[in-house]
Amino acid sequence: MADLFTTADLATMARLGIDPAEASRHVTLLTNPPSPARLARPCTRGDGIERIAEERHRDLLSLFEEAAKAGRLSKFVPASGAASRMFQSLLKALDDDATWFDWNDRAAKGDAGAAEVVRFVESLERMPFAPELRAAAGEDVFSDPRGRLRELLAATLQRPGLGLASRPKGLVPFHVEEEGPRTPFEEHLVESGLTVRAASGRTCVHFTVAEEARGEFEALLERHRDRLQRRLHAHFEVTFSVQERSSDTLAVGLDGLPFRTAEGELLFRPGGHGALLGNLAGLGGDIVFVKNIDNVVPDARKGPTLLWKKLLAGRLLEVERRVRNLVTLLRAGDPTAADEALSYLRETFADATAEADAFPQEQRVAWVLARLERPLRVCGVVRNQGEPGGGPFWVRSRDGRLSRQIVESAEVNLGDPAQKAIWAAGTHFNPVDLVLALRDVSGCPWDLSRFVDEEAVFVSRKSHAGAELLALERPGLWNGAMAYWNTLFVEVPIETFAPVKSVLDLLRPEHRPGPG
Repeated sequence: MADLFTTADLATMARLGIDPAEASRHVTLLTNPPSPARLARPCTRGDGIERIAEERHRDLLSLFEEAAKAGRLSKFVPASGAASRMFQSLLKALDDDATWFDWNDRAAKGDAGAAEVVRFVESLERMPFAPELRAAAGEDVFSDPRGRLRELLAATLQRPGLGLASRPKGLVPFHVEEEGPRTPFEEHLVESGLTVRAASGRTCVHFTVAEEARGEFEALLERHRDRLQRRLHAHFEVTFSVQERSSDTLAVGLDGLPFRTAEGELLFRPGGHGALLGNLAGLGGDIVFVKNIDNVVPDARKGPTLLWKKLLAGRLLEVERRVRNLVTLLRAGDPTAADEALSYLRETFADATAEADAFPQEQRVAWVLARLERPLRVCGVVRNQGEPGGGPFWVRSRDGRLSRQIVESAEVNLGDPAQKAIWAAGTHFNPVDLVLALRDVSGCPWDLSRFVDEEAVFVSRKSHAGAELLALERPGLWNGAMAYWNTLFVEVPIETFAPVKSVLDLLRPEHRPGPG
């Protein structure tokens, strides 16, 4: 450590709250990356993925309603992402001197980026932010988007103007309702009022946001809070947090040494969404819904989303109740509980329990308790539609144990033909639709840091001021950060998955108020 860091470096780390030993670990991980995840096979229907039959809906919805009324439910939404990726093609067009006719010609020749620009202009009136843009751009520009394309793009993307490219994605208008344009932030508030509201009306929602955008979220909340609370009979308890600098990771140069800026300072980078595990744990929640900021739909299309969020929660609560009963019996010394628990572990989590069969009774009880006493998650998964991102797989851990995991392509050695074939055979996709049980049988919050696979990191090449470097992301929030949780995958309808990755996604039927 003494060779890696100067006195000034140690002072910087102390200011950021970063342990020098942790920074040294980052260097080790970047210079000697852990082996990739070892896929055994995809999770498929009947082999790692459950389907909930309609005849079970009533019982699961009853469990959900009971927990909701008791105030056990809350929601956690990672919302720190910027909207710039939504507008990539438009940003490139703004930097180009080409005319509308040039863009039209490029689109006709198969240029996908140009086609997005053309479709955006041709669909301008259908965009949910059209009234706002008309006011910002002026009527002359808005009514002649082809002739004044660059002015229109500047008014859309930059300040002064709407500045959509620099807004948090959660604050970009996605839909139009009776009261006017509605952002994903507002949609999550509405969805929360229809899912996690307690009998008292208390509705707890937490958003992780960028520090510089926090005031904008708070202002929007205060602008609409009263109206939404009256409509939903809810009392919102909305909290915000930021990704702590203490979760940043140290960059390393291609020479294997800590990367330094031109000023000679260490470069620390955000640790990815896995760094939000501390934010999640800090809430002290009980039953927590987790969902991405951009996966929302207008009111007329919320039915399937609301139903399946409740069913996922009901399934989680059903398993939680059974696990708590077994743990109570085991602790009380019930002589049959170990066999009963082993059977449940096999049936529910497909845990490799054969090794425990030969253990003496005391050792078996300890082994079973260690497997049962963990945070629990139920993850909704959808049939693969070609979306980028991770999916559900059976993964063999370093100790040979099989477990269900959400895996990203970056975690897999796709240069290995066998691993590539397994990856390609995946049938389902992770839409980030999770319900979590975060308290033990005594009602105490789990120490979530105990259940992280610290070696399930992401290593990538980045650059800073023109110099290449190696960057480290912590185990992803729903990947390695939850590697040692008890996990179930449940198939949910594709109607519950409506992400917005490009501004043109706002034209898809699922983001329109009615048919078409």
